[in-house]
Amino acid sequence: MLNFEEELAKFQPSLEVEKVEEVVYNNNLTDITDIVKELIQDAKGTL
Repeated sequence: MLNFEEELAKFQPSLEVEKVEEVVYNNNLTDITDIVKELIQDAKGTL
């Protein structure tokens, strides 16, 4: 049977995950909200 306390004590996060997290947080990424805002602004400009 697994001893969860023992397994948690041995846990170490992957360095790859930490690197990806850093890159994601430090980049200004476009999300769907930004795209919708841009579409609305374009639509207002053409009316």
